[in-house]
Amino acid sequence: MPAPIETISPPAKAEKTPPGGFEFGATAMRLSARQWLIVIALVALVVTSVPRIWKTYEPFHPGPDYRIPYALSKDYWLYQRRLERTSGQNNIYIVGDSVIWGEYVRPDGTLSHFLTEQSPRHNTYLNCGVNGLFPLAIEGLMRNYAQTLQHKRVILHCNLLWMSSPRADLSEPKPQAFNHSRLVPQFMPRIPAYSADASERISAFLDSHVQFFAWTNHLQIAYFDQHSLPEWTLQDDGSNPPSYPNAYRNPIEVLKQGIPSELANDPDRGPSSRRHKPWTTGGAEPTHFDWVDLDHSLQWNAFQHVVRLLQHHDNDVLVVIGPFNRHMIAPEQQATFEAMITQVQNWLAQNQVQYVTPDTLPSEMYADASHPLTQGYQELARELLTNQTFAKWANRGAK
Repeated sequence: MPAPIETISPPAKAEKTPPGGFEFGATAMRLSARQWLIVIALVALVVTSVPRIWKTYEPFHPGPDYRIPYALSKDYWLYQRRLERTSGQNNIYIVGDSVIWGEYVRPDGTLSHFLTEQSPRHNTYLNCGVNGLFPLAIEGLMRNYAQTLQHKRVILHCNLLWMSSPRADLSEPKPQAFNHSRLVPQFMPRIPAYSADASERISAFLDSHVQFFAWTNHLQIAYFDQHSLPEWTLQDDGSNPPSYPNAYRNPIEVLKQGIPSELANDPDRGPSSRRHKPWTTGGAEPTHFDWVDLDHSLQWNAFQHVVRLLQHHDNDVLVVIGPFNRHMIAPEQQATFEAMITQVQNWLAQNQVQYVTPDTLPSEMYADASHPLTQGYQELARELLTNQTFAKWANRGAK
């Protein structure tokens, strides 16, 4: 019987082991360490240069009565640019919340407008308020977007409305939604009412420290209805069935329209609007406020930080306290409010900060607890300009 034929298998192909023993996969090209450094340098160049170049081509000419439009309240990059576009020895910058911005009035009915109009020394008072701000957010705005505010005369508004309750103070432990959350401290100090997750906090931190991200937010807010470009492209018009008006629009054409301006006839602001009326029109009466102890107030602590920050940048600071609508405070709480005012004044005096505490305006000149109406701003400007402390401070010129 013949012997079986032995089948010899070919030797197994030895697998190649990449240098270092790591398998990178089927990649056509791998970057060396030097090439990665070049890529990083190019990306850094783009990130730092594009926002600067954009300022050259985007028209922006704020006039004396300019204020950040309501729809662009969260466009902090535009706020920064607004400060960069102002100069002049006679400029005085008024920083504050919606009381300075002018919640119920038009640009020509604000405190800054009437101060400029009535100024005996031709000072120009610039409206650097933002709708919806509060001290914790003002601190973030000044720290991260107002670096050019140095060696200037600055009026800082102190609104005790933000200490009128734990909720307004953001010290209430119950989480709540509030304006300008991306401006408040994201990590320290801890804000009990702020419940954002880690990714949102990190995103807000990067926005305030990397100009490129602040610039992209500017584009989204000013041009694309506060959406990213893909979201804007797929945005429907709310009809049924839905249509997508932006699907075939050229984003470049949208950018060519320029920064949106304030409405010429805002239905919500000005003497002819339905909101421009005294606070008592609907039958409102004096009320009780749940005042927060200033020694434990987050908002008051932040206001102190703002004062020190402005002083650190060699600004000549004057604080205007109020005028709060005391007509709205219940009689039995008037003494508590007076004690708070005294505590604020004492701290300012101890820290060598000049301040003015205007008289309470007539009741019919307030729209609510802290916002004057047009006539109220006009009266407030007249009182400030005739105040000896204010007049002396305003007339001594820029530092």
